[in-house]
Amino acid sequence: MSDATPQVVDVPGAGRFEVRVDGAVAGFAEYRRTASSLAFTHTVVDPAFEGRGLGSVLARGALDAARAEGVPVLPFCPFIRSWIERHPDYVALVPAARRAQFSLPEG
Repeated sequence: MSDATPQVVDVPGAGRFEVRVDGAVAGFAEYRRTASSLAFTHTVVDPAFEGRGLGSVLARGALDAARAEGVPVLPFCPFIRSWIERHPDYVALVPAARRAQFSLPEG
């Protein structure tokens, strides 16, 4: 097992963020980009890499990239949505008018 630091990389051509370990794709978060938002639709971590917290690394990296870009997030993916619920400092990425749709606090 490697102790290499996982890296989160945006792959716009594939419409996803990938988490890579030693160059291998360990998981990904698919998205649809529109002019006004980044809609996360599906997240997968390869079973060979499960149990290492890579889903959380991936969610944080993808959401931090959206924050840095200033683009609102729509968490249709249940994993991304639940990750945001557990990390309330990321709720602000979801437009206030859409938070109820994702069962997130509006305030």
